[in-house]
Amino acid sequence: MTSFARRLLRRLFNRQFRPADVAQQVVGGFLLAGPFVVTEEVWVLAGHMNTLQWVVVVTMVFAIGWGALYRADSDRDADDETEVAGVPYRFLTLMIVSFGSVLVLAYSFAAPETFDADAFQTVKAVSIGAVFAVVGAATADSVF
Repeated sequence: MTSFARRLLRRLFNRQFRPADVAQQVVGGFLLAGPFVVTEEVWVLAGHMNTLQWVVVVTMVFAIGWGALYRADSDRDADDETEVAGVPYRFLTLMIVSFGSVLVLAYSFAAPETFDADAFQTVKAVSIGAVFAVVGAATADSVF
């Protein structure tokens, strides 16, 4: 089958992004984020990170997410998906879940207060946890 024919069939029979896909992302994100939220070393690392290091970590989360969704899965094409402001909806929800799951867990466990973290240290710690949450969320979305 030619590349054109495969792309045409994919567009015709494209599996729509559904609420169940978001649920899968949430389960995967929470599953891998949990251990990093309550680990003191993550909060100490976050306290010592500078702004450039934080930007690199956030960039890694976006790169891992994009790679897992659209490069590792040859059946998925970002151009075939519904977009919000030019960003595929699936990728947008992946980023919200990746950072959001860590943030929810951090505040649910009172981690910022426990580790005496200010707002920026909390943002950096959430970003560290998001590196792992994005792997879980994207894997769950792709596998299930």
